[in-house]
Amino acid sequence: MSTTTGTWQLDAVHSNVGFEVGYLTGTFKGGFRTIEATLTVGENGARLEGGADVASVDVKDENFAGHLQTPDFFDAERHPRITFAADGIDLSGGNVVANGYLTMKGDTHPVGVTGSIGGPLTDGYGNERLGLTVSASFDRTAFGINWNAPLPTGDPALSSDITVKADLFFVKAR
Repeated sequence: MSTTTGTWQLDAVHSNVGFEVGYLTGTFKGGFRTIEATLTVGENGARLEGGADVASVDVKDENFAGHLQTPDFFDAERHPRITFAADGIDLSGGNVVANGYLTMKGDTHPVGVTGSIGGPLTDGYGNERLGLTVSASFDRTAFGINWNAPLPTGDPALSSDITVKADLFFVKAR
């Protein structure tokens, strides 16, 4: 697939960023309501950069959403944003593999992402669009997110491994 060069702005209404973490006997899922991203495509690859507001964390319980704002987890008062940036992304095929840097709770670490790209295509209003679906898995404790509750067996209730999934829809800037 050939992606046209230029700057692509996030269509936040149709996009989402979520996370999954093992909890007890299953998987706990949440996401972020306020996200932003820009995809800049050049002749030699693309750059993806974006972020999420920690205060916009979206989980099914208001008390837990509040706990996620504390230093036990994201420490929103001191670190209100989570950001990601990757350069040199090859968009020439349907698959996307990139290495970037994730900053969360004041710590920045390299994180690899994999995924797929769809488009570009022109919508009914004449806008050029493309979709980018990516995911990354990493150890949350590397970012200082260490909270856990021991079970009676001594095992932790919450896994250290977390997966972030992003379904991003972009519109080419005119």
